[in-house]
Amino acid sequence: MIVVLAGSSGLIGTALAERLRAEGHAVRRLVRRPPRGPEERTWDPDAGVLDPVALAGADAVVNLAGAGVGDKRLTSARKRVVLESRTRTTGLLARTVAGLDTPPRVLLQGSATGAYGYRGDEVVTEQTPYGDSFLAGVVEQWEAAAAPAVAHPDVRVAFLRTGIVLAPSGGALGKLLPLIRLGLGGPIGSGRQFWSWITLEDEVRAILHLLDAPVSGPVNLVAEPASQIELVRALAARLHRPAVLPVPGFALRLALGQFSDEILGSLRATPAALTASGFEHRHPTPRDAAAAILR
Repeated sequence: MIVVLAGSSGLIGTALAERLRAEGHAVRRLVRRPPRGPEERTWDPDAGVLDPVALAGADAVVNLAGAGVGDKRLTSARKRVVLESRTRTTGLLARTVAGLDTPPRVLLQGSATGAYGYRGDEVVTEQTPYGDSFLAGVVEQWEAAAAPAVAHPDVRVAFLRTGIVLAPSGGALGKLLPLIRLGLGGPIGSGRQFWSWITLEDEVRAILHLLDAPVSGPVNLVAEPASQIELVRALAARLHRPAVLPVPGFALRLALGQFSDEILGSLRATPAALTASGFEHRHPTPRDAAAAILR
């Protein structure tokens, strides 16, 4: 299979490219600089430039491109970057895919469980409507930008609504694990808020599964949800460290600004569509995740 990959330099994209190559697939990486090898193709989403030849003959396109939401404080300027980095890349890819005489048969479009906003203890599935948070608004416009591909009768489009990705380094645990190793992990805010999470290994496995599984529309890429303190305690127990020192919500808001809402808010998203498609998580519980991440 030939897979075109946008956003290949991030945490998920890097791991996905490695796994695709290991399984014998050919990877074409879309990059914003001059190509440095036969695997790379140059594009410029800000200028709306993508040579259709870059997608010609491909079996699938996976778009994971987008500026990090938690990397910087969410000022008005940063919010614009977060939104446009997603809508411009998605719109350009979707239009190019739809314009090909023989388009790739599948577009797996990056998305986020932030689509639902903050729902407390409510069980959330792919049928739950968009929420009213900043990130929910971003996701709604992000997914809408894929409309040209969605409308094409020969292209299957699935939206990868990814939760908090747990990996040994980088991602959500990049800053949390060092604190846990020092015995400084504990509840963030109340600690009772639900986190919708998935290990990096299962995230990559799920994307590979969806390349072939006949699933369209939103797909929650999460394991069964757990409370924030459940996840931290599982990691701390694996490291033989305590998990009792709390991080007050007001301190998090001072440090992170509006992004603290994503950490303190509760979202109980379930993998309904993914499970129905036959996918089985390798790490379904916080304890399984801790063992895999810290083995």
